[in-house]
Amino acid sequence: MTNKMLAAILAATLVCGTLDIISAFVFAGLVGAAPAQVLRYVASGPFGDGMRDAGNAAAGIGLVTHFAIMAVMVSVFVIAASRIAAIRSNPVLAGVVYGLLLYAVMYWIVVPTRWTGHYPAMTLWSVANALFSHIVCVGIPMALITTRYLGRPAPISATPSISGR
Repeated sequence: MTNKMLAAILAATLVCGTLDIISAFVFAGLVGAAPAQVLRYVASGPFGDGMRDAGNAAAGIGLVTHFAIMAVMVSVFVIAASRIAAIRSNPVLAGVVYGLLLYAVMYWIVVPTRWTGHYPAMTLWSVANALFSHIVCVGIPMALITTRYLGRPAPISATPSISGR
């Protein structure tokens, strides 16, 4: 892994992790949940349901957990972008696609696996805020930051080269 890749991972993790958690705080706040509740819910994923009723330390663990998960998501994207030039050729499209993929994995695999039988609500509001968070706050910024650090691939010449001339 190159220094540029590591810098992209660090920058995108910090930016996307911050945008995503702020989005979670805002949307949860609209239905009466406090930021600490959101963070304790995040902590309950890997550390058990008891974290939901724990105090500020559990909220801190939730914040660390959130950024650790984001670092994994970003690392996968940066590695893919370093190997697949098409991702860096159109970062906005790549970000939208990756955001949709992250939404599908988190809401349709991770959450139901961790909390058996818990599937996401399919109201327009809940789907729209989840897609906003995963696409606008995570996927697109991640792709733009990655492309900024790794660079766009060299354009492919439309004119074939004729050797010997």
